[in-house]
Amino acid sequence: MLGGIAWIVLLSVVLTGVVAINVIVLKQNMELEGLVREQQILREQNTDLHSQLSKVASSVRVERLAQSRLGLVQVAPAETTYIRLSAGGT
Repeated sequence: MLGGIAWIVLLSVVLTGVVAINVIVLKQNMELEGLVREQQILREQNTDLHSQLSKVASSVRVERLAQSRLGLVQVAPAETTYIRLSAGGT
């Protein structure tokens, strides 16, 4: 009789442990799915930001804005003048 009760208690403890482990694994899988979804959203946002950055930083757009807003114009390399400064500052 005592041996039968011991086996029932042991089996109950083992089954409780198995259920607890399954619950933990299920929770971790749900958390992982949430993180994967968040990662995908962040990747999409990153792609959008790279696209926006490419548009903003394009040299043609920058030149056009410099000309329209600041009145700057591109000078031909042949028209560029350089000034040599001596090491002493004179």
